[in-house]
Amino acid sequence: MPRLVAKVEGKGNGIKTVIVNMVEIAQSLARPPTYVTKYFGCELGAQTQFDIKAERYIVNGCHDSSKLQDMLDGFIKKFVLCEQCSNPETVIKCKKNMLGASCKACGHIFTLDMRHKLTTFIVKNPPEKDIDDQGVSLTKKKDRKKEKEDKNGKKDGSDKEKDDDDWGDDNEEDWGEDVSEEAVRKRMEALSGGLGGLVIDNDMEKPEEEKINIFHKYVVIKKNAGPINQAAAKEILAEAERLEIKNKAPIVLCELLFDDKMMKEKQIPKYCNLLLRFTHENPKAQKYLIGGLEKTIEKYEATLMVRVPHIFKQFFEEDILEEEQILEWAKKVSKKYVSSKEIAQRIHDKAAPFIKWLKEAEEESEDDSEDDIDVDFDSRAHISKIKETSTEPEKKEVAPVEIKEQDEDEDDDVDIDNI
Repeated sequence: MPRLVAKVEGKGNGIKTVIVNMVEIAQSLARPPTYVTKYFGCELGAQTQFDIKAERYIVNGCHDSSKLQDMLDGFIKKFVLCEQCSNPETVIKCKKNMLGASCKACGHIFTLDMRHKLTTFIVKNPPEKDIDDQGVSLTKKKDRKKEKEDKNGKKDGSDKEKDDDDWGDDNEEDWGEDVSEEAVRKRMEALSGGLGGLVIDNDMEKPEEEKINIFHKYVVIKKNAGPINQAAAKEILAEAERLEIKNKAPIVLCELLFDDKMMKEKQIPKYCNLLLRFTHENPKAQKYLIGGLEKTIEKYEATLMVRVPHIFKQFFEEDILEEEQILEWAKKVSKKYVSSKEIAQRIHDKAAPFIKWLKEAEEESEDDSEDDIDVDFDSRAHISKIKETSTEPEKKEVAPVEIKEQDEDEDDDVDIDNI
């Protein structure tokens, strides 16, 4: 593979970086040049442009050649090398909106990481079925088609079928994602196989409610795939942060992770690690978590209502909820997360013993800190008194008093023989 050569053009808001030898690089990797260019755009958060006829592949902004070369290594690792033998002789295959690859060296077949934004672009623009043509530029393929048209006078059925399977179009458009309800539904059905979340390019432009629905489906897939271990917990947190709903995500987690066997099956300790990733030193997330708990308690009222104090106590002991947020919640009864104010009041009434215990524990700790005083007995030949000394540094005002007492002692008549 030749070393990447980048050329910066323009200035100000119109500055852009042209990858001069993108076609040669793509051919050496057996990947279309649009894939590599689009990958750079995804990693840099920049728009990309494809002038296919002129074989110009552009990334908006000013980017150094060495930086792009490093990113190219990331592309090779994720979309070229075999995950088993690390051989680059792999072929991308697209089937039912999912991406896989097969290795010509060891024969290993594997799925690609569907969470990367580039996979959406590849699904929309699948590569050539011919293994040897996966890295050939679109211009050369179109030239071959034109020659065949000139020879036959018109396209035959096979040419038409090949056009339908072509991975690019003769324009400079930066393809977007089909966000129609039917398209989204089909993608989510494909995801139910447990291959992970398909990242949609324009998720960030969607309303918050839709983002929460996307997160909900993502957690369902993760939960169905197996136990939520540390790696899965990290991925769930990453998805919430990507969708910018980290604070509200605990509501969804409460709905999906807890049921009427919450206490019997020890579900709180089971998912403690996951919840702490959202609520640790995050008061907003803790408030939404309490809201999610209210919804769950209402849903399984017959079983969980009597267990309310134990539920809150366990969340407190696991450090998922902090004392300050629990006491703040206890001050006001709200029906924001439940169907009626009566249900909210019942939950508060059931939690009252735990709230009382929490307040008393807080008051006792304050009293203990105030009463932390040591008593020393200081006796002399003709003076007996009790001196209180706090754990705080001795105040400066005490010094003159001590000095004065010493002076008085010195003035007393002392019989040296009796010492």
